[in-house]
Amino acid sequence: QLQASGGGLVQAGGSLRLSCAASGRTFSTYVIGWFRQAPGKEREFVAVISRTGGITNYADSLKGRFTVSRDNAKNTAYLQMNSLKPEDTAVYYCAAGKVVGRVPGTYHYWGQGTQVTVSS
Repeated sequence: QLQASGGGLVQAGGSLRLSCAASGRTFSTYVIGWFRQAPGKEREFVAVISRTGGITNYADSLKGRFTVSRDNAKNTAYLQMNSLKPEDTAVYYCAAGKVVGRVPGTYHYWGQGTQVTVSS
């Protein structure tokens, strides 16, 4: 089970750190992906991190502003978001899967999402 948290309302240029907490003992065996979905839009890929954290991948438009990380000892993954823009407003989801991928269908388990709202 995954639970995303850390969303909220922030002004443009601000930062937020999202957390994705997992229950169970198998967190380290899963790739963790982050996705977001804005109203009226499809869910889009944000970032992904491999099981050990050695491989990360980002949506091209987000490189340099977002950083994904994980702490397997705490069964938690993180998404640090800096220099936030109003267009980053969306519900952010974390997901667990077995392969590094950018497609939602790659992932088996999903958290409930956390709302991020960036005001101008």
